[in-house]
Amino acid sequence: TPEKKQSEPSRGRKRKADTQSESSQGKNIGGRGHKISDYFEYQGGNGSSPVRGVPPAIRSPQNSHSAPSSVRQNSPSPTSLAFGDHPLTQPKQLSLKITQTDLTMLKLAALESNKNQDLEKKEGRIDDLLRANCDLRRQIDEQQKLLEKYKERLNKCISMSKKLLIEKSTQEKLASREKSMQDRLRLGHFTTVRHGASFTEQWTDGFAFQNLVKQQEWVNQQREDIERQRKLLAKRKPPTTNNSQAPSANSEPKQRKNKAVNGAENDPFVRPNLPQLLTLAEYHEQEEIFKLRLGHLKKEEAEIQAELERLERVRNLHIRELKRINNEDNSQFKDHPTLNERYLLLHLLGRGGFSEVYKAFDLYEQRYAAVKIHQLNKSWRDEKKENYHKHACREYRIHKELDHPRIVKLYDYFSLDTDTFCTVLEYCEGNDLDFYLKQHKLMSEKEARSIVMQIVNALRYLNEIKPPIIHYDLKPG
Repeated sequence: TPEKKQSEPSRGRKRKADTQSESSQGKNIGGRGHKISDYFEYQGGNGSSPVRGVPPAIRSPQNSHSAPSSVRQNSPSPTSLAFGDHPLTQPKQLSLKITQTDLTMLKLAALESNKNQDLEKKEGRIDDLLRANCDLRRQIDEQQKLLEKYKERLNKCISMSKKLLIEKSTQEKLASREKSMQDRLRLGHFTTVRHGASFTEQWTDGFAFQNLVKQQEWVNQQREDIERQRKLLAKRKPPTTNNSQAPSANSEPKQRKNKAVNGAENDPFVRPNLPQLLTLAEYHEQEEIFKLRLGHLKKEEAEIQAELERLERVRNLHIRELKRINNEDNSQFKDHPTLNERYLLLHLLGRGGFSEVYKAFDLYEQRYAAVKIHQLNKSWRDEKKENYHKHACREYRIHKELDHPRIVKLYDYFSLDTDTFCTVLEYCEGNDLDFYLKQHKLMSEKEARSIVMQIVNALRYLNEIKPPIIHYDLKPG
């Protein structure tokens, strides 16, 4: 115990005097260091043994296992002891916490098995997900290969469609030119005629018109013959019954006079005999024949006139086709180019001032379309070209937003070069109203009312849009 150690002088050690020990301890007692019991803090108080200071509960046999820990809990660390005049710095207090639990080894084993099962499930889930990921990647690769295969097949289909469309368009062009050459002989053609220093094109009718002109001349000649015969018949018209007696009295002197005149031997001039009078039945019979012949000639003349009008309409179509073929042969887009890698041009529909309209086929949407190619005048200034292009693009942006069954839809617009841009419109079968009016001349009121109603419906749609759209270029063609 510290008391015994203090009584043994041989074990006492003299510590070096230190200013730090003086400042930390306050003053030095008899040149010897403090007692070792001074460095322990326990409940028993100063000068008593640490063991004696342990509470009874700690020193009991039942709590023999916890006593050392309690002692260690209240005792300072060995490094915190101070010997002599050199006390060391006291460290932080250590705390030890004892926890009691109801867990048993069976429960711990069950928890461990559950954790192992959960871990196995997670690992199995991870393996399943990895296999599913591999399957999905394999499916993606297969789909990519299938997609590439379908793309290749689609490109082949598009190439074959282009080939077939070009062949069909070429055959249609040849057929139209053959028909045009046949119609040149039947309906007529343009010939270049020189007038002074200039050359002009003059129309020459074909054999169909020449035959109709000959038939018309023959009908006119027959009519003139019938009219002449009717005049002669009128001279041979017999007298009526009321006046038959009065001329008979004076007929004998006239007949004698005629015989004397006609029978004169020395008369050098021979006068024709007077027409012999016909009976009333013969006169009416001949007159009825002339009337029937005139009626038949009128019918033939009406048929000739109708055929002439029909040929004139066909001739207008023929002239239109000749101009179209001439414009198509002189166009730079005549060899079936594909514009914007999408629109295959087939044949020319018409030509305007600065534009050409082609029938085309949309290779992406698989539908026919009308491609209008705008070619600006190369002699224009750049400012004028830019202004024209700006206004045109503004109109096309407005037109593309319109959606009405009576208004032609605008699908797309794009530029080819600085002087050329294109618009893609909805292709409508048939001809325009101007062509219909020129072909039929007249139109029934019911049909005209239906057409006007459709036009007014489209104009009302344009007027109801906010802001409304003004359309000046309203024409049948």
